[in-house]
Amino acid sequence: MTRSGPHAYRLFGLNLVSDLAFPELASKDGATAADVEVRLGHVPTSASGPGPEPVEGGAVIGVPEVARYAVLEGRRIIVDCDDGADLRNVRLYLLGSAMGLLLHQRGILPLHANAVEIDGQAFAFMGPSGAGKSTLAAWFHDRGLRVVADDVCAVHFDVQSRPWVSQGLPRLRLWKSALEATGRSDEQFQRSYAGDEQWDKYDVPLVQPDKASDLLPLTAIYLLSQGEEFAIEGIDGVAAADAIFANTYRGQYIDRGRQARNHWESSLKLIAAAPLFSVSRLWGFASFDEQARRIIDHAEGIARQSVREAG
Repeated sequence: MTRSGPHAYRLFGLNLVSDLAFPELASKDGATAADVEVRLGHVPTSASGPGPEPVEGGAVIGVPEVARYAVLEGRRIIVDCDDGADLRNVRLYLLGSAMGLLLHQRGILPLHANAVEIDGQAFAFMGPSGAGKSTLAAWFHDRGLRVVADDVCAVHFDVQSRPWVSQGLPRLRLWKSALEATGRSDEQFQRSYAGDEQWDKYDVPLVQPDKASDLLPLTAIYLLSQGEEFAIEGIDGVAAADAIFANTYRGQYIDRGRQARNHWESSLKLIAAAPLFSVSRLWGFASFDEQARRIIDHAEGIARQSVREAG
């Protein structure tokens, strides 16, 4: 595969320079110093997934019939594409699993979560696949709220250990049922994974507002789950730490050395700085609007309280 770059982008609070073009991302000024380089090249490894294979300076992730990704020192990703691989699938795993590993290498905490902006603050929504994170984010977006992150929510900490969320991928990834429930049609959008008609998720591009802040303070986190009745309750202590661990994006990629220590420290800083709430909600879409409004009412109350405390 020939190089088409260099291309410059900003993602997860990092400046990327890439041999590959990413139509999913808005181009940035290439004169900016690169935090991460994405290069095409040979990756000599037997890695075939699902977990990373350790190599000098990092690890390799192999995705059959797509590519191998050498993620090195939190600064470089070398991409070795399989013959005939669809570039959409190459980008899918590069911007997902490979970038998740790179964030761990850099000591940035990637949550398996969506995040929306409310009153200049970020609110994250975690939960296992199918918990309704992206459907809820689509509901927020359709009512004028900015979606800051979808699926991967990168959390940075400042010198005072305050958590901040950086802009993630400007798209939603929705199941076909969620598309239809939010008034969309699968005919409007591409499947997330090319070439597999059984892959029933679709990418919904999001237009970001002009001059949107790249970093927002993370004010609260919600853990979504299914229940017999709607309820929002606080989570703290060991249960809060367990929730962060269970909802860390590609947590299985964390090594046993520096990355594990950084992840532990970041998790403790996060639960100390941002309250965590469980949201138990009825499944399905019959009462989705009412429950979503109650969630946003709760988040807006937390946002107002945060503003008062800061003032």
